[in-house]
Amino acid sequence: MLRRCRRCQHAQKQAEEILVNGSRRLLAAEEEVGVGHHICVSIIGCEKVPFKYYRVKMEQERVIEHGKVPYTIVRATQFHEYIAAMLVQAGRLKMLPLPHMPLQTVAVSEVAQTVANAAEATPRKGRIEIAGPEIIDALELARIWRTVTTGTRGLLLPIPLFGNIKRKLRAGALTANRPDIRGKLRFSECAKEKERYR
Repeated sequence: MLRRCRRCQHAQKQAEEILVNGSRRLLAAEEEVGVGHHICVSIIGCEKVPFKYYRVKMEQERVIEHGKVPYTIVRATQFHEYIAAMLVQAGRLKMLPLPHMPLQTVAVSEVAQTVANAAEATPRKGRIEIAGPEIIDALELARIWRTVTTGTRGLLLPIPLFGNIKRKLRAGALTANRPDIRGKLRFSECAKEKERYR
């Protein structure tokens, strides 16, 4: 248990060093050479959910907002591919553990296009939000993945949530009702595409 705690603390420090201190160094270098537009990719709802990694992302955003380089922050919901990768790993153990909570997953390719478009546009000095086309319970995503992937058997295992995290996640903290951009590719379509080339 102590080893796990130490690993978590190490991961937290690594995230802070890369995302927060790394952004400070990068902004300083950009200012020195006259870069006119800094792009940051962040997470929709990171200010609402008390996860340590999300707090680091918020601090990274604050560093960029208070910097001297014009910027655009592209916030995205969770990726289709990230959820699918989690389910692949869990499926090997014949279990699909996810909590009851709404998600609005989006395709990585659509987020990448949004980032590229933002980089070519005038700095917003603010945020652009991109979210998936539909809001679905996390366990339903597991059911979809299990149906689409051939030969997969896994027990749907609801993970309990507690306290403030439960309230925030169940209330849809990681979704966006009115994103600036709404992706078109659904999770089921992404899962089918991945299965085709597996």
